[in-house]
Amino acid sequence: MNWNLITNIIIVLAIVILGLFVLLGLFQWYKRKSLKKVDKELLYLPLPFALLGIVYLVFEKFIILNTRPNGSGEPSFPSTHTMVAATIFFLAIIILPKYIKNQKLVLILDAIMIVLTILIAIGRVLANMHWVVDVIGGLAFALIFTWVYYYALNRKTQP
Repeated sequence: MNWNLITNIIIVLAIVILGLFVLLGLFQWYKRKSLKKVDKELLYLPLPFALLGIVYLVFEKFIILNTRPNGSGEPSFPSTHTMVAATIFFLAIIILPKYIKNQKLVLILDAIMIVLTILIAIGRVLANMHWVVDVIGGLAFALIFTWVYYYALNRKTQP
């Protein structure tokens, strides 16, 4: 089984999902003629990805904790595939109920995204691209980014 190919397909799927949210946000902006009228679930999406970009840059260029087990010498902590895909899937789990009213469908999609997150984490280790600690780190950062997004989305603003 080619786990590298499988994990690459999963991350492309995650990026397609993110792209659909971005297109929906752009469509709302165009139709509503104001950025302020875009659903905040879509408007706040850049926040976790800005944090993701910072973490990626720090661990790719400045703090190299691990190198890949395949001997390439490339930095491997945290697993970027796992971090990106898990962030997108976790955010989708938060966002989808706003746009899909069928609760059974939402639960099925949530389960699929959780399975895909588990598959990409396990697959990166089986592909000999990451150590277990790398994918755990990627998942941990994804949870942090998702929590920051959720907090920003649900914080109470003072009148």
